[in-house]
Amino acid sequence: MVEVSTSILNVKEKEESATFFELETAKTDYFHIDVMDGKFVKKDTYQKMLEYASYIKRISNLPLDVHLMVEDVKLGVDDFLAVEPNIITFHLEACKNKEEVYEIINYIKENNCKVGISVKPETKIEEIYEFLPFIHMCLVMTVEPGKGGQTLLSEMVDKIKTLKKYIEEKDIDIDIEADGGINLKTAPEVKKAGANILVAGTAILMANDFKPIIKELKN
Repeated sequence: MVEVSTSILNVKEKEESATFFELETAKTDYFHIDVMDGKFVKKDTYQKMLEYASYIKRISNLPLDVHLMVEDVKLGVDDFLAVEPNIITFHLEACKNKEEVYEIINYIKENNCKVGISVKPETKIEEIYEFLPFIHMCLVMTVEPGKGGQTLLSEMVDKIKTLKKYIEEKDIDIDIEADGGINLKTAPEVKKAGANILVAGTAILMANDFKPIIKELKN
């Protein structure tokens, strides 16, 4: 069974509490926290996401899936460790070298949190291979990071396939998360390619009833 991580990026103001409760009732598996600093990507959601994550932690037992799209990864990790997330994912492209990647992996693990690494559409998937045995998840961006509601880049499906084939050949136990442009139309091919966690925001939040959408994404 595929899991669904609902992006709360575009939750309507003043409807946060009701939306979070409804998502939990609709059986989303995670709340996906899109953290942007206005530097690594143009949009800045940093404080808003910190507030949302803190609030969710108080009202829900569902795990937080934190996706850092930030230049200062260490600072982002420190700030969001405070909300006790299930996993923190950072971008390979935000690191200066391999040593920094390993440092961040170890730092997140030392703080009793799972760790994921994300790659942008233009980054070759092979660049992440050496880190896979040390992390819990690889997040493949299926759109350019920075805003919600984009259309899935079809060539990213092949990227997921390539990654899936590699981890099966090497017998690595790791989740593959796909993020960007995921809806009922694009989900089947993304799942078939090998993704087992789907990030969806717009497709779920635009629906009158979240439950059937989440259920169909999972199946």
